[in-house]
Amino acid sequence: MMDDDYEDEIDTDRGWYDDTNMDPDSDSPSAEDQEARNAMIQAECIEKFSSQDFIMEPEIFNQLKRYFQSGGNPEQVVDLLSENYHAIAQTANLLAEWLIMAGMKISEVQALVEDHLREVIIRHFDPKKADSIFTEEGETPAWLTEMIEHPTWRSLIYKLAEDYPDCLMLNFTIKLISDAGYQGEITSISTASQQLEVFSRILKTSVSNFLEGGEELLKKNLHEFCRMVCHGEHTYLYSQTLLHLLAQEPRGGSNIKRLSQETSAYVQKTEHNATPITMALTGASAYPRVCQALSAMLCKNALNPADITVLFKMYQAADPPPVELIRVPQFLDLLMDSLFKPGTKINPEHKPKYIYLLAYAVSVHETYKKGVRKSVNKEELKTTTQAIEKVHMICNEKKGSSELIPELNTLYHCIRYPIVGLGVVRWVDFTVSEKSYFKLSTEHTPLHLALLDEVATCHNTLHQKVLELLIRLFEMPQEDLDVLVQLEMKKMLLDRMVHLLSRGCAVSVVNYIKTCWQRQDTDISLIRYFVTEVLDIIAPPYTAEFVNLFLPLVENEDITGKMKFEGGNDPVSEFIMLCKANLAPN
Repeated sequence: MMDDDYEDEIDTDRGWYDDTNMDPDSDSPSAEDQEARNAMIQAECIEKFSSQDFIMEPEIFNQLKRYFQSGGNPEQVVDLLSENYHAIAQTANLLAEWLIMAGMKISEVQALVEDHLREVIIRHFDPKKADSIFTEEGETPAWLTEMIEHPTWRSLIYKLAEDYPDCLMLNFTIKLISDAGYQGEITSISTASQQLEVFSRILKTSVSNFLEGGEELLKKNLHEFCRMVCHGEHTYLYSQTLLHLLAQEPRGGSNIKRLSQETSAYVQKTEHNATPITMALTGASAYPRVCQALSAMLCKNALNPADITVLFKMYQAADPPPVELIRVPQFLDLLMDSLFKPGTKINPEHKPKYIYLLAYAVSVHETYKKGVRKSVNKEELKTTTQAIEKVHMICNEKKGSSELIPELNTLYHCIRYPIVGLGVVRWVDFTVSEKSYFKLSTEHTPLHLALLDEVATCHNTLHQKVLELLIRLFEMPQEDLDVLVQLEMKKMLLDRMVHLLSRGCAVSVVNYIKTCWQRQDTDISLIRYFVTEVLDIIAPPYTAEFVNLFLPLVENEDITGKMKFEGGNDPVSEFIMLCKANLAPN
C-alpha cells in the first residue's frame, strides 16, 4: 500500500522531468510528434534565455519549467543565462547608491531613476507585447498590483492609456486603479469612457467634488469634466441622463442642473448636435410642435420668426406647455442677443413675440404635485415684459453717454429685474468692447460702466459676469491712448472692482488683483491705488480667506511703503496690526 502511494506521489510531482515511459497504445501523440514539439519548445526557450538579462524577467521560472519538461540541457541554460547577464538593474541600483553617497537626497535619486524609466517605457511601449504578457500570466500580475500603488506609475498608465486606448492590459489596469479608489485621478482619461463601471465611479466622484467644492472648483475642473463626459455620444447621453435625474432632487438639485447646462454649452462649442438629447430630457416629445420649433432653431443656433410664432401662440394659450421647455440656455442666449445686442434687426411685427417668450421663460412659476401641474403663476409676466421692452428700445440704438442721461431713470428702474440686469451687462459688453469706445469717451466714468455698479448692487448672482467684463477691459490693450490716459482708465475700472468688492464679491476681486501683482504685468501704482481704496472702505471683522489674499499686498513695501506714517497711525499699519493680532495663537 505504501509502495502504491509512493508511486502516485512520484507521478504527481514529476513536472520538471520528461515522461518518456508512456504507454505507446494510449491516445498520446506519437514519439515523433512529441520529439518535434519538445524541440520547438526548447528553441523558443533558448531564444528567450539568449536575450539580455532574461534571468531578471518574472517569467523565468515558467520558462525553465517548460525547457526541462521538454528534455532541455541544464548546462546550456546555465551558460546562456550567465553569458547574457548584464546586470543593468543592479548597475542602476549601484549608481543610485553612489549618487546618495555623493550627497543627493534619496527622494531626488528616486525621482531621477523613475523619470528616466518612465521616458524609456513611453518610448518603447508595445501594446501587443503588453497584451501577450498579460494573457500569458492568466491572472493579475503581482508587479502590476504594486505599480498602481505609486502615483508615478499611475500617471504613466494614464499617459499610455491615452496613447493606446485599445490596449487590453491598460484598460484592465485603469479598472484596477479605479477599484483601488483612485478614480478621482482619471477624469481626463478617454479610456475610462469605454468601461461603464469605471466611468460611473469617476462621474460620481467628480459630481460629488463639484457639490462640495463650490464655484471655485467648478471653474477649475469644468473643462476636464466636460471633455470626459463629451468623449462620445454614449458617455454624453449616460451622463446627462444621470444629471437630469439628480437635478430633480431638492437638495443640491440646482447645482447639478448648472453642471448639466455647462456640459451642454461645452458640447455646443464642439459643433456636435446634442439637440435631440436635450429635447428628450426636457420631455419635449410630449409636445411635438414645441419640440419641432425648438429643435429647428437650436440645431441651426439661430432664431426663426416662423418657429418663434409657433412657440408664442402655444405659450399664450389657456393651457400652455411647461415653461421648462423654453428654459434651454442656448435658446435663452439667442433671445438675449437678439434683444440686447446693439444694431440687431428684428421684424417689428415679431419683436413682441421675442420679448414675451423671454419674459415668460424667466418670470412664470409653475407648481407641480406628484408630476402633475397644479398652477401657473403669471403675476410677474406683464411687468417683466414691459421692463424688457423699455430697455430693449434703449439698447437697440447706439447712444453715447450724454444721450443716455434722459433714459437713466428708466434704466435704473428696470435693472432691478434680473433678466434686464443680465441684458444690460451684455449690452455694455458689446458697446465698450469696440476699439474706439474709450478713445471717443470724454467722461471720467462712462455712463455704460456706471450702470454696472447698479447691476452689482441689485444682483449678487451677476457679480461674476460683471467682474469678468471688468477684467477683460482692464487687460485689453489700448495702444491708441496716451500712457497717462490708460492709467486713468484702469483706475476707473479698479473703482468699479472696488464697488463690486463692497457688494460682497471681495474674494474674487482681491484674488484677481493679487494675481496681477504676482504676474508682475500691472503697474505697481495701480496695485497701490487699489489697496488704498479698499483700506478706505473696509472694516473688521475679516474672514481668514480675505486676510490671506489681501494681507500680502498690504505688507509689501513696494506697494504700501510710502503710505505708512511714524507711530503706526495709518490705515496700512492698523490693518496689519489687526490681522497679526487675530492670527496670533491664544
